[in-house]
Amino acid sequence: MTETTQELAGRAAIVTGSARNIGRAIALDLAAGGAAVLINARSSRADAEAVMHEIEAEGGKAALFMGDVTQEETAAAMVDAAVAAFGRLDFLVNNVSQRGECPLGEMSFALWHGVLSGTLDSAFLCSRAALPHLERSGAAAIVNIGGVASHAGMAGRAHVAAAKAGLCGMTGALAVELAPKNITVNTVVPALIDTDRHDGYIPPFYAQRSIPMGRTGKPEEIASVVRFLCGPGARFVSGQSIHANGAWYVTV
Repeated sequence: MTETTQELAGRAAIVTGSARNIGRAIALDLAAGGAAVLINARSSRADAEAVMHEIEAEGGKAALFMGDVTQEETAAAMVDAAVAAFGRLDFLVNNVSQRGECPLGEMSFALWHGVLSGTLDSAFLCSRAALPHLERSGAAAIVNIGGVASHAGMAGRAHVAAAKAGLCGMTGALAVELAPKNITVNTVVPALIDTDRHDGYIPPFYAQRSIPMGRTGKPEEIASVVRFLCGPGARFVSGQSIHANGAWYVTV
């Protein structure tokens, strides 16, 4: 948070699933831009508190809300907590999701539904709860965190691909619906990112076709795209799926 540019000063954000990895990097970068940030996690309280304290130690403003945002009441309570803490809400980053690999023949309905719920239900519930406050912002943004599985096709990830593809569909619909309210809606689509979730494991689809840039991405590189989409320079960017994958998947 030593940057001199504070383009998000006076604004407030929620980042779901922000205790670790990409969510943590997003929370820190939005705070570096001057936004007050509500940190959310379902169970990793110590990690979530560490992110909050890191923001505060650099002179930023942060709050913490523990809870499972796939639950309607919890998502609404989280939004209320952010507004109570900061007096407003300008940015919502829907980062919560579930991943994993499982062949279709072995996939239980519970696993299928759990992955869809973790990604789609949470984004829907949080976006709906946040809407009245985002409408008052005048320059609000919803940023969803997608996944390249929904674009490239990956064996063993039918549940993940379906959930993330649904997220892109929701992004387009909400972008059109909310444009008159000055709310932009976009999805950032990472590929293989160096997080502690992987613990050195490389999924077979990345092992079979390496990333052209010769390395995995960094959480901070996804965070910088999110920060841009929340900032004043992206007010005419909406309804887009923006890929950040080192040219592993290319759109034309």
